[in-house]
Amino acid sequence: MPDKMDIPPAPYGDFVLPFDIAKAGVRGRMVRLDAASARALGAHALPEPAARVAGEVVALGALLGTALKLDGRLTVQTKGDGPLDLVTADYYGADENRHRGVRGYARLNAERFAALEVPAFDKLAGKGALAITIEPKVGGKTYQGITELSDKGIAASAETYFAQSEQLPTVIKLAAAPLYVAGDKTPHWRAGGIMLQMTPESAKQGIESKSDDWDRLSLLLNTVEDLELVDTSLAPETLLWRLFHEDEVRVQPPEPVIFRCDCNADRITTVLQSYSADDRAGLADPDGVIRAKCEFCAKVHEIGPESLA
Repeated sequence: MPDKMDIPPAPYGDFVLPFDIAKAGVRGRMVRLDAASARALGAHALPEPAARVAGEVVALGALLGTALKLDGRLTVQTKGDGPLDLVTADYYGADENRHRGVRGYARLNAERFAALEVPAFDKLAGKGALAITIEPKVGGKTYQGITELSDKGIAASAETYFAQSEQLPTVIKLAAAPLYVAGDKTPHWRAGGIMLQMTPESAKQGIESKSDDWDRLSLLLNTVEDLELVDTSLAPETLLWRLFHEDEVRVQPPEPVIFRCDCNADRITTVLQSYSADDRAGLADPDGVIRAKCEFCAKVHEIGPESLA
């Protein structure tokens, strides 16, 4: 690892930490969310199995969005025929006014969930698809890639996506877990993950020694425990050193991540102005104000008649 004087240590929560293992032709990223994931999952109360999936999707969004150095938005979304039929997470790139950030939302049918004997991922999400949508802020076209949901979970689904779309060997570990604070019955959710990926140059070369390195590093990553990914008392550099100290792992500067929701009353107003007056009247409360609640952050936007005139 580089000298501590060269790169400041990563915070213990709400960051993405890029790293590389140059001699093996492998790059990686580690994410650990604390306040950001707690806020992202705090807008809606979910049973623990569903919240774990939602937390993993948010963590995956942070990993992928920061890897692309995106200035716009990246959306990770699952749609299935199970009780947890929709999970979506947005990653927003940093701009001149705001930090990079994430938000998330999950929709669960409570009755169908209660009927599950074992809320394993394949039963919870059911058959469906994982979609990754990239929307650059300036220039470029919107891109969307879709792959089938793996019954093994979100990480396995994302690995399949990379194998099909970019044809780069990729291995991902994701985890989410609740933290209970004394005096507070509401869990504070943490989420984390590590992604290893062979660089395009190494993948093209197809050198046998690099392939052997890749297989070994993939096995090492699979030894990581969920607790290690979300434990904010464990320095991320320490975890990476435990895993890859024999391979000269080198970290880059950490990238802070916050909770960020770009819901906007002006945008809602613009949509409502396209409705007829009669349709808007049916949406308004008795005082004439239309109140729209954001599903991501639970903020209620109040749109008065004067704004729609």
